[in-house]
Amino acid sequence: MARRLRVLVADDHPIVRSGLRQMLADAPDVEEVGEAADPQQVLDLARARDWDVIVLDISLPGRGGLDVLKTLKDERPKRPVLILSMHAENQYAVRTLRAGAAGYLTKEAAPERLLEAIRKVAAGGRYISPAVADQLAGVIGGDAAAPPHQSLSDREFEVLRLIASGKTVGEIAKLLSLSVKTVSSYRARILEKTGLKNNAGIMRYALEHRLVE
Repeated sequence: MARRLRVLVADDHPIVRSGLRQMLADAPDVEEVGEAADPQQVLDLARARDWDVIVLDISLPGRGGLDVLKTLKDERPKRPVLILSMHAENQYAVRTLRAGAAGYLTKEAAPERLLEAIRKVAAGGRYISPAVADQLAGVIGGDAAAPPHQSLSDREFEVLRLIASGKTVGEIAKLLSLSVKTVSSYRARILEKTGLKNNAGIMRYALEHRLVE
């Protein structure tokens, strides 16, 4: 008998969760579908149940999907996390794969591709497109044409996204459980690495590169 899968879907949009739940429920090899709407729910459900795959949106509110991904992989390194994002592959795919994701898929992908990806990562494989494979090769080879934000550390990248979404340094410090001084240091490094001048510049840059909604 084929393996029956337990899948946790993490997305802050109820319509997206509902659509994914219905699609997965219709699949003959999916036994259970769970839903989480924010980072804390994801972590609570991930700790409470033995899911075969977690489908994670990278743009969760608050801590953000990238931070949640790292926590999930720290706690259960062998459990596959598949990223499903509205953001184009060239913005997030390599960063999430470096952080431990088993695959990356955009929300524009056909439903059968999502099922294919879930089955592949559940079986221990990785799911990446040819374009992402090329990006990974470029990173390994040192691509001089890479945009400035790719030089940021994962924490710097999260701070950039939060600044771009309108959060203050104090709000970011609270969200990420950091001191205001530490967040200010991250901001200074972001400005230095990207060549931007201020928060307004960060916001424009993030919008131009589709790093925030």
